[in-house]
Amino acid sequence: MKEAAAGLGHLLVFSFLFCVGAFMVAPVITDVTMAALCPGRDQCSLAIYLTGLQQAITGLGALVVTPVVGNLSDRYGRKALLALPATLSIVPLAILALNQTRPYFYAYYVAKTLTAMVSEGAMMCLSLAYVADKVPEAQRAAAFGVFSGVCTAGFVAGTIAARFLSVSSTFQVATLSAVAAVVYMRAFVQETDRGASLMRDEEASLLLFAPSSSAEELSPMLPPLRKAPSLSEMVALLTSR
Repeated sequence: MKEAAAGLGHLLVFSFLFCVGAFMVAPVITDVTMAALCPGRDQCSLAIYLTGLQQAITGLGALVVTPVVGNLSDRYGRKALLALPATLSIVPLAILALNQTRPYFYAYYVAKTLTAMVSEGAMMCLSLAYVADKVPEAQRAAAFGVFSGVCTAGFVAGTIAARFLSVSSTFQVATLSAVAAVVYMRAFVQETDRGASLMRDEEASLLLFAPSSSAEELSPMLPPLRKAPSLSEMVALLTSR
């Protein structure tokens, strides 16, 4: 497990920085929304409507986009595709870091709705795929647990930091954290071989303990790359019991 942890160290740092920036704004976004849409009021039906609409669009968009991004990562690499959601997540944070007035809020709303389709689902999907590429099968459950713990630590750190910052400073610090995550990932996170080295190690161990079997019989065969799920397949998945 020590070797696996060493290989995942940079990914864990990147994930922590990303989660700090993403979750730091959660405690204050409600106040920003109310101040921009319904200043001086305690209730705002427009804010409730826009928030629900954003969550619905984001969820449906992630349902379509995440399988596509995952499929592309099989072709072009985990790191290359990780840069996409990490970079896109900076845009809405930077908008509110500049100003929290109504025009800026609407710009944030559109940017957040579009970028969250990619960043919210694909970020976790690609990170777990990276872990699976780096860690042997017998140690993956523990590695997934460590990764989830680091993400939770980022959530806690971001929430606590928001307690000691003003609203404008919260978005500025969150933007810096998101930028730092992208820079760190591009500089230190190494591309994976999509599990090829792990497969060779497993094949060698099988040959060692079963010398009478041929290499063709023992070498695991990767399934062919699938196309992204169709709309009918996703609907069937959602409606199945």
